[in-house]
Amino acid sequence: MTQPTPAIKIRGRTIGAEAATYIVAEMSCNHLGQFDTAVELIKAAQRAGADAIKLQTYTPETITLNVQEGPFSIKSGNTWAGRTLYDLYREASTPWEWQPKLQRVAREVGIELFSSPFDESAVDFLETMGVPAYKVASFELVDISLIQRIAKTGKPMILSTGLATFAEITEAVYAAREAGATQIALLKCTSEYPTHPKHMNLAAIPRLSRALHVPVGLSDHTLGLEIAEAAVALGACIIEKHLTLSRAAGGPDAGFSLEPQEFQAMVQGIRRVEEAIGNADYAIFPEEERNRCFRRSLFVVEDVKIGEMLTRQNIRSIRPADGLPPKYLPLVLGKRATQDISRGTPLRWDLVSGHGRRLEHEPAIS
Repeated sequence: MTQPTPAIKIRGRTIGAEAATYIVAEMSCNHLGQFDTAVELIKAAQRAGADAIKLQTYTPETITLNVQEGPFSIKSGNTWAGRTLYDLYREASTPWEWQPKLQRVAREVGIELFSSPFDESAVDFLETMGVPAYKVASFELVDISLIQRIAKTGKPMILSTGLATFAEITEAVYAAREAGATQIALLKCTSEYPTHPKHMNLAAIPRLSRALHVPVGLSDHTLGLEIAEAAVALGACIIEKHLTLSRAAGGPDAGFSLEPQEFQAMVQGIRRVEEAIGNADYAIFPEEERNRCFRRSLFVVEDVKIGEMLTRQNIRSIRPADGLPPKYLPLVLGKRATQDISRGTPLRWDLVSGHGRRLEHEPAIS
């Protein structure tokens, strides 16, 4: 028996295969340490058509150590090469005292706000805010105790899968379920900043959904808009993309973030893709029906006398559709005309000798 299509709900909004794509604007560190910029990002996300704005809840002390050497120094070949983890996260963090205020702004403009907690103290803090959902970042997917703590809140959980093997993704989903989570979604993600399109592997989206029976979306770090739109065509029901007011303003995530007008164009493109996906049927729309007359059919293409044989020289399949369907050409060839027929006449059964041999379900054309 086929299982029902998986879905979750965030504050009453259904997220799944049968619903409109849930679009999340990731603020991350694009506030550049300015509260007013964070407020403007929320308003820009709402104007661009996002359903939610997402924060990150951590401090440099809760996510790493203030150590300057060894594994705490970011190596070459990385977007943030040469920096220490502590310095990077100190710059990128969103002050916790801002977050309830930003939540009020989001409510005022009519957009949801939730966050990625990076340790259990962040979960406790976000619970005091009453966030409607949680996001688990890709790098935290292997932190099973954190996943279990989030699951125990009973809130919907969105787990990002960058760097994870299928076994690790499965382990995280099972851990969340065992801890009480009943609403889980995944985001296909490639943890490369920015991501090259050839590394996206969007084909994993429907596979993950089938294998783990959860709705699956995309956390997209590519530079353009088309990857997110393609993901929706493949079944992604959530799209998360970084939003900045201006890439020129800089910041750790600026290089792979969209500006507001670009984000709006992505949302509009996704909505057009949703319209184009439609239903898995072969319905003919009224706007299409009026063009049926331009199909091919059988016509007399040379003057034919009564009793003359119908051949490929005087009968052809051409446009428009006023004559017999082309599939009957083999049946009429070799028959004789029942009357004189002028060139350009659509062929009808009554013009063909022995026309009673037509298929019973084929209506006469007169």
